[in-house]
Amino acid sequence: MDKETRIHYVGIIMNGVTGRMGKNQHLLRSVLPIIKQGGLKVSDDEIIMPRPVLVGRNASRLKKLSEESGISEWTTDLDSLLKRSDYPLYFDAQTTEQRYESLKKAIWAGKHVYCEKPVALNVGDSMELYHLALKAGIRHGVVQDKLWLPGLVKLRKLIDQGFFGKILSVKADFGYWVFEGNTVPSQRPSWNYKEEEGGGIILDMFCHWRYVLDNLFGAVKSLTCIGATHIKERFETDGSFYKATADDAAYAIFELENGIVVQINSSWATRVRRDDLLTIQVDGTAGSAVAGLREVWVQPCSATPRPVWNPDIDNQVNFYDDWMKIPSYETHDNAFKIQWELFLRHIVKSEPFKWDLLEAAKGVQLAALAQESWEKRLWTSVPELK
Repeated sequence: MDKETRIHYVGIIMNGVTGRMGKNQHLLRSVLPIIKQGGLKVSDDEIIMPRPVLVGRNASRLKKLSEESGISEWTTDLDSLLKRSDYPLYFDAQTTEQRYESLKKAIWAGKHVYCEKPVALNVGDSMELYHLALKAGIRHGVVQDKLWLPGLVKLRKLIDQGFFGKILSVKADFGYWVFEGNTVPSQRPSWNYKEEEGGGIILDMFCHWRYVLDNLFGAVKSLTCIGATHIKERFETDGSFYKATADDAAYAIFELENGIVVQINSSWATRVRRDDLLTIQVDGTAGSAVAGLREVWVQPCSATPRPVWNPDIDNQVNFYDDWMKIPSYETHDNAFKIQWELFLRHIVKSEPFKWDLLEAAKGVQLAALAQESWEKRLWTSVPELK
């Protein structure tokens, strides 16, 4: 006789999913696909089934998203939802300046919390959230999506296989041209360029760089950074003008505990002439690799050309020719969806999940130290958070 399938329904309060990231990556490409695939199978006779409710401040946008997604439940009343026991999980994808207070309320209400980053505007508030979560005894996690990008998964395998020999350095280049909004619509919301609303590429991207460095290459020992507001005038969607007050580019060097030197350029004011919007080059004694979002190219020591500096003649080497593209041996699901599934297993089956609110605070810490380095023009050490 077949066993009866046990379904673990998990009510999820999804706050801020009318925004670009919350809607596209978390609702439409993560939670909804889990539902449409029949839930998350965790054993032969167990399934985890998300049951989301949409939350936000704009009723008309919520109604439209409800119709588009097929999620019938929505509300603008977060406080009432936090009182309901049938929604044990709170997810936050609001703008950064709103996240801290909402997360705090959810933790006080005894909800498990999963959230976008940065979790707060400063390290003190980030650590407060972590300690509140520990005291409340709830499960907590932060989105660290780039760890599951196909390109970084392949890069992690090369590291684990010892392909590089001794890793010497890492160079990452991230960014693209974000239009000002007057002639071509901007690809990013205006709050990204307003410091008073939690904007800025340092606060946004250094939370990513912290977990990428920590999980792939090693703990950060020290850093130096200079930021810039290259584009000082931008336009709202209604055509009105505003002055950009937040940084739109950052140029940083990191020293890792293991001696690896890392350079990362982050910019919303650059035009792309490279393999992808994010490329990470790893150079080692035995070989090098360049990872994009999905693909990785490698060059072992045995296939490394021997260029000679001679600016008086045309270059004789096409430096792209001596790189080999790593084949894909497996299909790769959406990176956000993969981490959603891991967190759902964590809260239902108590499986390990190390990307918690302490890891979130580490990202905010790196951004704060980069800001300090820029303001004071110094190298700064990275102390341990506890």
